Amino acid sequence: MPKTSARLLSLLSLLQVRRDWPGALLAERLDVSPRTVRRDVDRLRELGYPIVAFKGPDGGYRLDAGAELPPLLFDDEQAVALAIGLQVATTAGAGIEEAAARALNTVRQVMPVRLRHRIDTLQVTPVERPAIRSAPQVDSSVLLTLSAAVHGREVLRFDYTPASPPGADDDGGQVPPRRVQPHHLVTWGGRWYLVAWDLDREDWRTFRADRINPRTPTGPRFTPRELPGGDVAAFVAGKFRGFDGSGDWPCRGEVILDLPAAAVSRFTRDGVVEELGPNRCRLLLGSWSWPGLAATISRFDADIEVVGPAELKDAFAALARRYANAATATPPPIQ
Repeated sequence: MPKTSARLLSLLSLLQVRRDWPGALLAERLDVSPRTVRRDVDRLRELGYPIVAFKGPDGGYRLDAGAELPPLLFDDEQAVALAIGLQVATTAGAGIEEAAARALNTVRQVMPVRLRHRIDTLQVTPVERPAIRSAPQVDSSVLLTLSAAVHGREVLRFDYTPASPPGADDDGGQVPPRRVQPHHLVTWGGRWYLVAWDLDREDWRTFRADRINPRTPTGPRFTPRELPGGDVAAFVAGKFRGFDGSGDWPCRGEVILDLPAAAVSRFTRDGVVEELGPNRCRLLLGSWSWPGLAATISRFDADIEVVGPAELKDAFAALARRYANAATATPPPIQ
């Protein structure tokens, strides 16, 4: 490779690493004069790279955003990370599966042989947990619109499809659009949600993105409110943990298990485990229903002592009768 071409590639690689590069530092890194750096910058500009110069004591150069995406340079680790990310993008639920596959093919074609071999031997097969409910795809343009409103802190208006079947609660009237202050765009359980302050209901709400039909233009800018608790992950988890809006499980119980605390804590995502001895621990856990809570605790292969409440004891008794009937019932004859 000619020396000038190699230097241009090195200059382009440096400009991609950090936002602002003082001219003197670039010249030092490339082992050339500042005048040579200026000439190389002009050559890159002729090739379509939007490089701007900035003034000041450490005046230098910056690779800016342009109208089109120019060719980019990646080091080995970046190229491998990009390829892996594109492979797992098929589970994003954002309608970008085909685009991700085309992008992966493009990246692979221009990779050096040594990297292409690494990518070909590292085939990632994304497998999501089986869902008891469908996870509908969201139009990528909707996600971009929601994300732009969040970033721009602009009031968003949209039509929202209710969760009930069409016509179930239809009284023939026109449903007014929702008006919200969008704060976060998140994923939960394979679905996309918008976390926002509902201006008409004066409360925090989570909206499924696949049911949102944005209206344009967006509204005025707003000053963001503080999210309850200050942490979006904890807020969203709390919203989905309690269907009554309390942010807590509707059923919570306490038991003592004849198992080490370390063995129990590995399988209790939202539970609290307290060590009582080498092979004994206390477990506080929640669920949607008392039978569901009892069944969840029963999966531990250990003796169980119910501390409370009485509803949990009743649920264990009901399950015991149900399991006993299942163990002694005679199956019907095959016709």
